[in-house]
Amino acid sequence: MLLWRQMRLRTVVIVAAVAICGCWGLLHAQKPFREYDTVEGHAESDIPPDANVPHEWTRARLMYPDYTGFLLGYRRRGSWTIDYPRSDRHLLYGVKRLTRIDSRSVEQPVALDNSDDIYNWPMMYAVEVGHWQFNPEQAAQLREFLDRGGFLMVDDFHGSVEWRVFLEGIKQVYPDREIVDLPKAEPIFHTLYDLDDKYQIPGAQYLRSGRTYEQDGYQAEWKGIYDDKGRVVVAICHNMDLGDAWEWSDEPEYPAELANMAYRIAMNYFVYDLSH
Repeated sequence: MLLWRQMRLRTVVIVAAVAICGCWGLLHAQKPFREYDTVEGHAESDIPPDANVPHEWTRARLMYPDYTGFLLGYRRRGSWTIDYPRSDRHLLYGVKRLTRIDSRSVEQPVALDNSDDIYNWPMMYAVEVGHWQFNPEQAAQLREFLDRGGFLMVDDFHGSVEWRVFLEGIKQVYPDREIVDLPKAEPIFHTLYDLDDKYQIPGAQYLRSGRTYEQDGYQAEWKGIYDDKGRVVVAICHNMDLGDAWEWSDEPEYPAELANMAYRIAMNYFVYDLSH
């Protein structure tokens, strides 16, 4: 079984390398690493020595303005920086350890600023999307990124209030596309690990409260948006906090089975993006 897994992964990653090199023009297109301040002091992390070494793949983190209805406005250290950068670097170390993807060891924060920078990064991760807000130009650029073959994974938002804010933003991007529940048979759950038995991944608050949910987000929801070819272009992780699980994965207090599931979900999504 282990050998079969290794062979399967090798095949997938070869396909992935062809796909991303053909569609995105890696290596020479990658820009120097950038780092910003975070709203969470405990999420700070040392910069790895190979931060600016070119690699075939990098996971970008989407920068966005905060929802003005919450009276936050746009801040460089806004909600987009939650769990950043410690969570990102733990996860990218996991990519190197668990797959053959030639991944950079640091994330890349990317803004919707009407430049071409976003098109250098095939996979975008956005956190706390129950706090995001776009102007028309930003929404149009994010749609263009996805329509060109990009992939967006959203995480760490909870309950009905944050869902409403998320929905306002994503409907600016895709007013014509439906958000659907992803079925168990969806290939994104079977690219590397078979994830038939998924469960809610709680944030660090679980260590204090023992609750796996936040606000009124009692049940984890695995949703997505498909393009016209049947590819998942937006993977929606609602009522869960994968980012905290990656961030706290080296802390003995955070349950290993929860951290392991969070890593498996991410690996599947990454390999799916690279091979579809």
